[in-house]
Amino acid sequence: MKVIIIEDEYYAAEKLKSELHNLNKEIEVLAILDSCEACINYFKDPSDYDLVFSDIHLADGLVFNVFGEIEITTPIIFTTAYDKYALQAFDSNGIDYLLKPIQSERLSQALQKYESMKGASQVATAYDKIKEILTDTQREYKSRFLCKLGNKIKSIPVTSISYFYSKDKMTFIVDREKNRYPINHTLDEIDGMMDPTHFFRLNRQYVTHFDAINEIHPYFKGRLKIRLLPQHEDDIVVSTERSPLMKAWLDR
Repeated sequence: MKVIIIEDEYYAAEKLKSELHNLNKEIEVLAILDSCEACINYFKDPSDYDLVFSDIHLADGLVFNVFGEIEITTPIIFTTAYDKYALQAFDSNGIDYLLKPIQSERLSQALQKYESMKGASQVATAYDKIKEILTDTQREYKSRFLCKLGNKIKSIPVTSISYFYSKDKMTFIVDREKNRYPINHTLDEIDGMMDPTHFFRLNRQYVTHFDAINEIHPYFKGRLKIRLLPQHEDDIVVSTERSPLMKAWLDR
């Protein structure tokens, strides 16, 4: 089986590649594409591949923009922390929808589903199954994180967290008291662990709590500049594509 991975987080892509290889050593990952632009350039030319694993939020926009410009008839398994795009994903030749962080059992089930559908005249759209995901009231979100500090382990309740950020290939928690703690999760994993009612992915470097947003300023080309509490030294910019999502999240 020849596979394409569309994913803009390096470690998430490498983890998925490793999980696929563990499940089936005959799976060959032909390419890892990290942006809409890279996808459009790659899929312009015919290529022999069987299956696509695709994130939805990429650094330069939603992957649906790619499918609107380039026709892809190969089955797609979507991987994302955002369940609200599920029905749209199934209109884009999707055969399954995996919420991050991806569990090995669910990944195995998705591959089995692909195998069972091979040779079918059309890719089926399993709306009933997706609606179950969208209305799943049993989903549990992270309530605390364990952080190693020297020879000690500190428990950080989610209720005390202002935001998460990544820098120099490390991820940190910043709490309401301005304390900073390193954690062993990527921001992509954290995004899937947190209750989206309270936490929002600003960009590739930040996931913030609702109450940590101090100021919002209009920026160039429809972007937004954000000031958080506690204040961070970096400029925090929300992309043109994500700005409407953030405004809708705030306006509740």
